[in-house]
Amino acid sequence: MNQTLIKPKVAIDSVGKTFRVNAMPLVAIERIDINIRENEFVSIVGTSGCGKSTLLNMVGGLDEPTSGEIRIDGVPVAGPGRNRGFVFQSYSLFEWMTVQTNIRFALEKSTMAKAEKTELVAHFIQAVGLSGFENAYPRQLSGGMRQRVAIARALVYKPSILLMDEPFGALDAQTRGMMQELLLKVWEDHKVTVLFVTHDVDEAIFLADRVIVLASRPGRVKKDMAIELGRPRSFDIVTDAAFTAYKREIFADIREETLKVMAMERA
Repeated sequence: MNQTLIKPKVAIDSVGKTFRVNAMPLVAIERIDINIRENEFVSIVGTSGCGKSTLLNMVGGLDEPTSGEIRIDGVPVAGPGRNRGFVFQSYSLFEWMTVQTNIRFALEKSTMAKAEKTELVAHFIQAVGLSGFENAYPRQLSGGMRQRVAIARALVYKPSILLMDEPFGALDAQTRGMMQELLLKVWEDHKVTVLFVTHDVDEAIFLADRVIVLASRPGRVKKDMAIELGRPRSFDIVTDAAFTAYKREIFADIREETLKVMAMERA
């Protein structure tokens, strides 16, 4: 089927965002156009301050575009909604709640039966590899385990879109790799659309169907690259020649933008 005829799950149409800083306008994002298909995994990379998190927050309805429009399933985004789940770098767990009750909290306003909620929470605890830790408190968990709870909580009410902002940025390299593989497994099993912000180019390539490189401020789409690596993926793919070629090209784009920023700062 012609991809142009497929209605996008997320349509980011000529979106711009301007902030006021000391009464002066600061253009963070300028005319971004991105279409994301249903169940697609898209990573966004770029220099610090290029608007990656700002864009993610606008898709999530936590902020509004100054210009343009964001649509989900053809409907303009007018605020947060239960069709979107968020996972941030900070774990944002309730320290006084157990693993089980932290995840169940996301279903607090759901009308589903109590038994169904219990079954759903148990399913996602198992899906993220936390069986046996149902009654543990966040302080008793490692960073990686805390982030597993956050992922389970974001998915338990079955959003169709998962928005992730540097979710593994605070983890050590070994744990980070394991979490990336876990995320891919959960994504393949549950089929959600993922928009994933990261500074880590290897992570972006390993996870995604597409990597979008944003130019330095104001943020614009510098490159929209399809990642044509087979699935399912294992971590040894990072040594593949095709992986290395993608990495080289994306790093070159980011380096070019970094040099622009440095030149502006010196001017």
